[in-house]
Amino acid sequence: MTGTGTPGRSGARAVVEWLASVAPDPDACRWEWERDPKGVALLPAGRRWDVLIIPAWLGYPTLDVLQRLVTRPGPVLCDFGDERMGFFVPAGTAARWVGTGVRGAGSGTWIVVPHPGRTSGAARWLVLPDATGTLTDPVLLELAMHEAAGRLAGEGGDGRRP
Repeated sequence: MTGTGTPGRSGARAVVEWLASVAPDPDACRWEWERDPKGVALLPAGRRWDVLIIPAWLGYPTLDVLQRLVTRPGPVLCDFGDERMGFFVPAGTAARWVGTGVRGAGSGTWIVVPHPGRTSGAARWLVLPDATGTLTDPVLLELAMHEAAGRLAGEGGDGRRP
């Protein structure tokens, strides 16, 4: 699913609806989001989903492992500097997550989210939301992170940034 393309028009509309539903005013969010030349919206985490943010050097191999474990992982964002990746997980996960180098965005935090039908300068989708609420299971994410870190360490590194 890495690099999934832009969804069809009706699919994109459903994804926009699903994402905007967490905004304090979903109608205003959609209106601004679709007209903003930057193509981003600031959306609150902790309502339908949290986001676990990890360094991209670990995130890409983690996503590869996840894609072997499940038919479709939940949405995944990456910043355009390829420094960080955000995995969408069930709401409440960030408050319970304990892990070195992992930042959690949950209740009380906001995430910069690109419009699913456009590319922005701040972030891009690696796995687009599917509009049905599919999220990454945090247990599987943790297992995938451990496997990815183990593989990186086995390649002669110590699991840290190359």
